Amino acid sequence: MSPAPTRPAPRVRSDVTHLLETQNALVAAPGASPVHHVRVALDTRLRALIEHDPGTRSGEDIEDLHQMRVSVRRMRAALRSARPLLDAQWADALRVELGWLGGALGPVRDLDVMLLRLRGEVATLSQAEAEAGQVLVAELEREREQARAEMLAALDAPRYSALLERIADAVRLPLPTPSAMQQQPALIDLVRVEARKLANAVKKAGPDPEDETLHALRILGKRVRYTGELVEPSLRGTAQGKQVKQLLAATADLQEVLGDHQDACVAEQRIREVLDRLGEAPDADGALDAHVVFVAGRLVERERHRAEAKRAEWWDAWVGVRDRAATLGRPASG
Repeated sequence: MSPAPTRPAPRVRSDVTHLLETQNALVAAPGASPVHHVRVALDTRLRALIEHDPGTRSGEDIEDLHQMRVSVRRMRAALRSARPLLDAQWADALRVELGWLGGALGPVRDLDVMLLRLRGEVATLSQAEAEAGQVLVAELEREREQARAEMLAALDAPRYSALLERIADAVRLPLPTPSAMQQQPALIDLVRVEARKLANAVKKAGPDPEDETLHALRILGKRVRYTGELVEPSLRGTAQGKQVKQLLAATADLQEVLGDHQDACVAEQRIREVLDRLGEAPDADGALDAHVVFVAGRLVERERHRAEAKRAEWWDAWVGVRDRAATLGRPASG
């Protein structure tokens, strides 16, 4: 993609950076507790977030923003999955702040992905159609610049640096947990709960739900996967650990199918929205260029075909998850 305008990139607060440079990265042995794995995950993702902060600000490589957003998502997921094992008030408050940061990063990242996708599609068109397609690309580029300005304002805000300090302080010591008197759930039960939520939602949705429902199922599938990833290291070498690992593989397959479906649906919606905006600002003759409308229609049709193809695959992928989830906690056969 064309390079984004650059500006001097303010450094991440030196006191937080110094703390991470002088403190060794945390590690977790396979048998360590899930709470310690959450602590390690927060430490690992905070380091990645800080590493990719300057590149996200400069905009020279869109991968920096991608990795920064992944770090935020993974921290939120770890806190959510381990909520029954942590001080809930502490975990929820930190997730709120990470949600704010994710909300600041998300629009730009989504537009980066959409622009890559749209440019690739336009490149396959004839010269005349490609020129019309560039009108759609240019409109998305304008939208991205506005979203990027809002993102940079968030990264310059005191709330952002305060969040980094908060996470850095948290990982220096063991994470806060509930009272010792409070009963802790079995690790396998954490996965079971999320798998049951997904199963109930699928049962309610049926085999041919609306696009929005498939997206909601994708989110529930992510929660199963993230929870499994959290507890699997602590169960490694056991029958339950093997069951969780097999469930993770099946859930990854479901995520891929539903993710591709969602990408196509979002692309279709974005193209329609761009066309609507262009229609509100017609050319000098008072009408939207017919070539642009034609090309937009072709691109929408392509995305709809892709979405329908993935829709045809999702149920089989779900059956794989359902069957693996049914084995959780069962004694090993044979």
